[in-house]
Parts: sequence; C-alpha cells; structure tokens
Amino acid sequence: MFITFFTELKSAGVPVSLREYLTLMEALDKDLAERSVEDFYYLARLSLVKDEGNLDKFDRVFSHVFKGLDLMSDVPTTDIPEEWLRKLAEKHLSEEEKAQIEALGGFEKLMETLRERLKEQQKRHQGGNKWIGTAGTSPFGAYGYNPEGVRIGQHESRHRRAVKVWDKREFKDLDDTQLLGTRNIQVALKRLRNFARTGAAEELDLDNTIRSTAHKGLLDIKMRAERHNAVKVLLFFDIGGSMDDHIRVCEELFSAARSEFKVMEHFYFHNCLYEYVWKENHRRHTERIPTMDVLHKYPADYKIIFVGDASMSPYEIAYRGGSVEHWNEEAGETWMKRITVLYKSAIWLNPVREEHWRYTHSINMLNELMDGRMFPMTVEGLTDAMKELAR
Repeated sequence: MFITFFTELKSAGVPVSLREYLTLMEALDKDLAERSVEDFYYLARLSLVKDEGNLDKFDRVFSHVFKGLDLMSDVPTTDIPEEWLRKLAEKHLSEEEKAQIEALGGFEKLMETLRERLKEQQKRHQGGNKWIGTAGTSPFGAYGYNPEGVRIGQHESRHRRAVKVWDKREFKDLDDTQLLGTRNIQVALKRLRNFARTGAAEELDLDNTIRSTAHKGLLDIKMRAERHNAVKVLLFFDIGGSMDDHIRVCEELFSAARSEFKVMEHFYFHNCLYEYVWKENHRRHTERIPTMDVLHKYPADYKIIFVGDASMSPYEIAYRGGSVEHWNEEAGETWMKRITVLYKSAIWLNPVREEHWRYTHSINMLNELMDGRMFPMTVEGLTDAMKELAR
C-alpha cells in the first residue's frame, strides 16, 4: 500500500525521494501517527512534500490511494454532539417522496427553529423528521434529505440544497500548472490586451540600431524595454461545494490567465463575495484578507473577473447571516455592489451552461447585480467577456 502511494506521487509529478519515503516509514514504525487517519495524512504530507505548489497534487493522490480508509477510524473520542451525527445509514428517497417534504418557510424561520431544537434536544437522533440527526427528513443534520435545511456534521454536499453549512471544510487551491487541453482560452484572453513598454531596456531595437549606426558611421546598438500586456486584472475564484464539478476548466483558465497577464492577482471566495477573501485554501481559516483592504489596495483601473457557478441559496446573496459558513454582517449583494461601483470593468464567468441559468434563482440575482455582464465559459462566451472588459 505504501509503495503504491510512493509511486503514485511520483507519477503525479510530486518530487518525492527514497530518503523521504524511508523517513515516513521510520515515523510510522515509531507510531507517530497514533493510528489516526488525519494524523497520518499530516505526517505523510510533512515527510513527502517540500513545495507548497505540490500540496494539491498530494491531496489528490492521497484521496485516490487511501479512499475509504477514514471508515476505519470512525471512533468517537469526545462526548460532543457531533457524535450524534455520525453516519450510520444512507437513506434513499424517491423523487415523489422528496417532493412531499416541505421547506420550513424562509431563512428566519429556519434559524429560529434550529435554536429551539438545540435547546430541546438532549441525545443523538437518527432517521426522523424533527430532531438534529442523521439519515432522516429533518431540516437539520446529515445524510438525509430536506429541500431547505442546515447541514451539520456531513463530509460533503449530496443534494446541494442546504441553506447553511456548519462544518469546517477544506478547499483545494487551483493548480496553475495545469496543462491546457486546447489553446482556445488563451486565444480568447489575448483579446484583452493593452501593450506598453515598461521596465529595463533588455530588448534589441533593430530599427533605431540601424538608424543610429548609419548616422554615426559605426555600430551603435540601441536597446528598449520589452512590450508587455499592461492590463491589470483581479481574478476572484469561487471554490468548493458545487464548484468541485468545474475544477478542471477553472484550472485551465487560471493557467492561461497567469501566462497572459503580467499584472494579475487572484483571490478565493465561497459562493458569494463577503467581508473577506483568501489566497491559499488550506490557510483560509487563519490567513484571511479583508475585502475592504483589497478595494483600498487596488485602484479602479483594474479589470475584475469573477469565476463561479453562482449556484447557491438566494439567502446567501440577499440576507445578513445568509452565508453557509459564517455569520456575515452584511449581505453578499452589498459587497457585489461595492465592487461594481468601484470597478467599471467587471465581468462574471459562469461554467454552468447558459441554457440552464434560468432554472437557478441565484444565478439570475447575481447576473442582475453584475448588470447583465455574466458570460458562459465557452469560447464564444470568453470572447464576448474580453470584448466587454476591453471597452
């Protein structure tokens, strides 16, 4: 098993050496991981990864090689209510059964009911339609179904209907070394060009060299600064949740943008823009960047590109406290308006097929906040988006 892990890492392009592998084996022999999957993950990452740029590759290989290993360590270690939510069974409902389950009736009512249930419930519950538990139709808990609920204690989204999520989730940084399957994205991005010569004189100016040499009667070499695309771009990526379906196309866009724009900064957010963003997903809980600092640091001549499926609960856009991961003091639409007021050149790229947009209320809400400047991530959509930014 460990040999397979080692060879898979090398195949994925992670530069692991035999010495690092033997160090990991020595650490395991001394029981440093203490038979914990999570501790083993961090021990292996510490032993085998030397460059943060390879963390995403490591995570993908680890997930592939040790898939299902977490089930071996599903042993409660504390008496906190999370143990109530441990997955014991998967409940499958037909479409007819799902249609019969009614939502509670709005965000405020949902949160008010949750507070009441937290006060009343005293033990673990499974399979019901009221209490916080597992495998049921209650609006609160994990591994069940409700069209409008609060997900608590579940590893990942299944039906993608949760209004709020009370779990610490780890998202992956996009890999900017992802090889493009086609050059179409780069060709589209080239339309957003504004060349200027800046910096040191490092390029031969042939015309001036010939002219000066002819004038002086001896070789007079002239240099000039290299031409660069002077467009400045802020790139905001929605990451995690339903965006997991679109990682590949986002990585292709990220790779193309890094090669095309000399001045580019990227940030991550989840679902909708709120009071902070982050640069590295594995540090997003500890190294957050206030969104207001971003607005103050980068002047209004920057081009803004949002990348996301815009698929979420409408509460996340329109309500204070609507974010699925934290209590936001201001609604997402407030932050979106600040962006569009300050930066006149701003667009939203959506990987969801355009013909499906009308079926998702949140997509229409964000498209309206962007003044109709939402474009599909197709060749034609990217071309139209770049034309809009170049205006």
